[in-house]
Amino acid sequence: MRTFMLSLAMLGVASIHAAAQSIGGTYTVAGTNFDGSKYDGEATITVTSETTCTIHWETGGSSSDGICMRNDNAFSAGYVMGKEIGLVVYKVEEDGTLSGLWTIAGKDGSGTETLTPKK
Repeated sequence: MRTFMLSLAMLGVASIHAAAQSIGGTYTVAGTNFDGSKYDGEATITVTSETTCTIHWETGGSSSDGICMRNDNAFSAGYVMGKEIGLVVYKVEEDGTLSGLWTIAGKDGSGTETLTPKK
């Protein structure tokens, strides 16, 4: 029984590692601002450990950087854009698309953002 449980635990760790690895890459960005206006651009996710990654966005003439993490089908990132700090929470879709909502500390509202993997 202990061997079976250990095997299951090791399989779980391998699954988490594979999930973290599969999130890395370059994505097309399509989003909306708080006022509903649209923006687009590109994001790059770089896996940095079994549980974390970095993310860099180039959108609407500006850039931002953050730290990110995946947990099953949830993917989140804290970021800095200029002097503002923000948070984005995505759902990882079956096709690898990330669909989410974002906000900026101290501001009312939220925007939407979809990251589509580049082929």
